[in-house]
Amino acid sequence: MGLTTEHGGPDGPARGYETVPLLVAGAVNGADPGGGAAVLRRRTARPSRRAVVYVHCLGDSFVPADLVGWYTDRGFDFYAADLRPVADAGPDANRPAGELGIYFACLDAAVTHLRAADAIDTVVVSAHAAGALFAALWCHARRGSQPVDALVLARPDLGAGPVWPARVSARGDGAAARSSPLVAGAQRRLRRGLEIACPVLVMCPAAGGHGPGGPGALLPLGILGALGALGTLASRRATIRLGEHVTWLTLDGGLPGQPPAPAPQRRRFLDELGRWLSAYLSGQIRDQLLLSGAVTAPTR
Repeated sequence: MGLTTEHGGPDGPARGYETVPLLVAGAVNGADPGGGAAVLRRRTARPSRRAVVYVHCLGDSFVPADLVGWYTDRGFDFYAADLRPVADAGPDANRPAGELGIYFACLDAAVTHLRAADAIDTVVVSAHAAGALFAALWCHARRGSQPVDALVLARPDLGAGPVWPARVSARGDGAAARSSPLVAGAQRRLRRGLEIACPVLVMCPAAGGHGPGGPGALLPLGILGALGALGTLASRRATIRLGEHVTWLTLDGGLPGQPPAPAPQRRRFLDELGRWLSAYLSGQIRDQLLLSGAVTAPTR
């Protein structure tokens, strides 16, 4: 997997990062996912046994530096897993099942390395757009072993309505957007409902009536506690179930994968992220998030 950050290209790690090779399980449908697989790691300055895995794939061109700094300032090691090359792996790019298996094998290898080699106790997976779709399906498929403690999905490509079409956005190399059988097939699977075992945060754009609260709605965690038991997103076309503990937020800008947002919108995204993590992770992590100033009073 090639790796890219905001301040470095795929030919080598950016300053402050190190490349960590992964041992990926054997061939999937004849494709070898193990050749050169790696993640990019940036350690926090404080002793830590927790980490975030940022699924960096498809339309991404870099990892947002402020998001990396936000996590590392709060005691998380940051791992970037670039899955974009998997989309083009193998001679037949229209094998949704095989491609999805390669994605899953890479995520398996990344989390196994974190827990076994880096002694990480708490793992958060963060993803957006199509990466969020694949991460959700992976968490569902691995629900028996519960490899992660929390899942954060920003602007997910769930295919619940016309504003989330089954298409891959323009890639970092400038290639034109194209229809993706992998994304379309994954969206069909998701619409049958998932049972993700860990808590899930879904952060959606306010435009287009996303989320249970309608256009522009931000539901506080108290209200979302009741909705979380349902774990569904009401949309024009479908109701999507992700699991038992799901929080849906709609935000007006600042989400990963969107155009650069004004500072207040970006702060709102990071503040809501901190509030949610403080609610669902362990007490020690919650206390450190509070001390870092990540959690602010709810805005009305």
